[in-house]
Amino acid sequence: MDRIKILISGIPGKVGVNLAGHFLADGRFTLLPVALTGPGVPEEPVSVSGASIAIVGPERHREALSRLKGQEGGFIVIDYSHPSAVNANAALYCGLGINFVMGTTGGDRAELSRTVEKSASCAVIAPNMAKPIVGFTAMMEYMAENFPGIFSGWDLSIKESHQAGKADTSGTAKAMVGFFNKMGLDFSADRIFSERDLERQRRDWGIPEEHLTGHGWHTYDLTSPDKTVKLSFTHNISGRDVYYPGTADAAIFLSRRVAEGNRGKVYSMLDVLRQA
Repeated sequence: MDRIKILISGIPGKVGVNLAGHFLADGRFTLLPVALTGPGVPEEPVSVSGASIAIVGPERHREALSRLKGQEGGFIVIDYSHPSAVNANAALYCGLGINFVMGTTGGDRAELSRTVEKSASCAVIAPNMAKPIVGFTAMMEYMAENFPGIFSGWDLSIKESHQAGKADTSGTAKAMVGFFNKMGLDFSADRIFSERDLERQRRDWGIPEEHLTGHGWHTYDLTSPDKTVKLSFTHNISGRDVYYPGTADAAIFLSRRVAEGNRGKVYSMLDVLRQA
């Protein structure tokens, strides 16, 4: 298999830098020495595992992508940028016919899918790229589809904790709300409790010190109407390495679908896992 060319949107963000190091070490990929960044970030080269990566600000995104497409041919953008940039970034990629993996949460997700479907681009879009969590949400989706109303009348609480720099509520938690609604629970995403305070994360949640700046902890508590039955589901991610295998699989999957001639298609991480 020819190496898949990768460009990251979201450096010098911590997830973007982490993924860049993994892509550089993975013989299946070639990481292009250019990355996109957001407003207000200095356009100074970033060193990752000894490689220098040029940083391109928003006003030069279109120019840089157009030039690289002419120079490199096909490549895949891996987007771990910012929720406020999701829809604009997708519109840019699709306008240039560039395929992408959207690991960034937030934005208007319905509009995001419509943007891809109206274009010649293909994309993998998911609220979580970590394969163990994708598997867990798939189990919950199965319950929702096959046992609708099973928890009618029950109470639900959802709490999630992420590093202080995460700007939006957990995309995984939001996706879970939809599944629980189908199971009969009356709950809306604006009732999710989101923790971003370092001291409370340390004291109340017990999150290890070394992972306070990079984690994703979630707990879903369900209680029966008479309070005699309680179910709890917890998934905790500490660190960022877990996102690489899923992101890499998504890039390979997307490359294969494009090579088959697909255009204007939106894929999920479940599609990726089924083909892995």
